[in-house]
Amino acid sequence: MMPFSGSYQPEDTVFLLKPMALAGVDVATKERWIQSGQRHYSELLTPEQAPNPRYLALFEALTARYARRLATEIMALARHLVETRPQPITVASLARAGTPVGALLARALRRLGRTEVRHYSLSIIRDRGIDENALKFILRREGREPAGLVFVDGWTAKGVIAGELRQALRHWNARQPERLDESLHVVSDIGGVADVAATDDDYAIPSGILNATVSGLTSRSILNAAIGPDDFHGCVFYTEFAPHDRSLWFLDQVTGHFADVEPATVRPDSDRRLEHRRLMREFLARVHAHYRIADRNFVKPGVAEATRVLLRRLPDRLLLREPDHPDVEHLWLLAEEKRVPVVVDPAMPIQATALIKDLS
Repeated sequence: MMPFSGSYQPEDTVFLLKPMALAGVDVATKERWIQSGQRHYSELLTPEQAPNPRYLALFEALTARYARRLATEIMALARHLVETRPQPITVASLARAGTPVGALLARALRRLGRTEVRHYSLSIIRDRGIDENALKFILRREGREPAGLVFVDGWTAKGVIAGELRQALRHWNARQPERLDESLHVVSDIGGVADVAATDDDYAIPSGILNATVSGLTSRSILNAAIGPDDFHGCVFYTEFAPHDRSLWFLDQVTGHFADVEPATVRPDSDRRLEHRRLMREFLARVHAHYRIADRNFVKPGVAEATRVLLRRLPDRLLLREPDHPDVEHLWLLAEEKRVPVVVDPAMPIQATALIKDLS
């Protein structure tokens, strides 16, 4: 088990993932195998493409629009951790959506004087749990203190990964000597399911609209027959995308605002979380009933999750609350390219939702 940093600097991110070769499958085949139960999604990858110039321009425009806001939110999370966590703090981001956020959080913590911080990015997979080999590496090989371990993701929506994390850590805590805090920290919590969040707005966090080229050139994590019992979960390292990489550029754009932002105080608000949870639950029930969707995994709420459907899955339609909002311009582009129908739904509590095509 050899950690690596992808295209990041080691002080920004250490991936606890095993680089591997994996033959990709086309989107339609992957979708058919997943929906039929022949394969789990973690066993398969659709080959990624470098973003085209028009899409990259949208990413850069969103970064310019939101870098200061994101810097404020990251610094708020960092200050909360300084006030609530003992030294040393260890940021454990959930690859891949959590990776850029974890790297930013590590930089923010250093700025606040926590020079001992380390950031590791590890795998968690729906229905498969967290990579316990990665946890053992952090705690036993690296000697990091259990009390300082903080789990971080970019955003939450329905709470699938938040629930997976809690279940996995309860399982760990029942069997292992190190007691780990099950709390999940995120930038945006649109469904009221995270323990600590900087905002509950559904906005286009820029790192959420790209794949490998804003995540250290790594794929999402893989768990298939090539992963041995002592291995980290796997990933593909896309060295061929190096000319298009924006991973460090994105970190620098956001951290450039750290010096001139005033972070708000992050306080867990149980009433607000319950209200967002209720709104999300009611919205999902309405979508399932209206479009006659039986599988909860076929509805992906939020700008970031909708983006992932249009980039990696077989979309059936795209729902937008405000079709002219700049946060969904990239979704229009993806929908046009893939000829996905767009439905305007002003009653949605969030900006966007994508529906996956049912092949049954």
